[in-house]
Amino acid sequence: MPELLDGLRILVLEDEFLIAMDVEQLCRDHGAADVTIVRELGEIDGEALPARFDAAVVDLMLGDVSTLDFAARLRREGIPFVFASGYSDSDEVKDAFPDIQLVTKPYSGDDLIEAVAMACGRAKGA
Repeated sequence: MPELLDGLRILVLEDEFLIAMDVEQLCRDHGAADVTIVRELGEIDGEALPARFDAAVVDLMLGDVSTLDFAARLRREGIPFVFASGYSDSDEVKDAFPDIQLVTKPYSGDDLIEAVAMACGRAKGA
């Protein structure tokens, strides 16, 4: 049986080092071909995202910088993504991204992987 993220190239926007490393390992354990951790949006400004990534895990805040504009860019460029954040009650997120799943921290690895797989059309409920 193929892994849920088999062959995918995953972008992880996460500023907390240990969380980013855990997410990277989870993705690799579930078949991701490549995982790129980005801790600041400036690291990927101007890059052609669809050429590099198949899906993304997006923290709502990187330090004190909102990632909502970047999430809108992901949506425009057709890259499936999920939010993974400790900010679970943001009406702004629910209003702007009603179709995007928010996995709240602390989350289980299975919940996160299932959410990414669903966003990519690879799991039940997709």
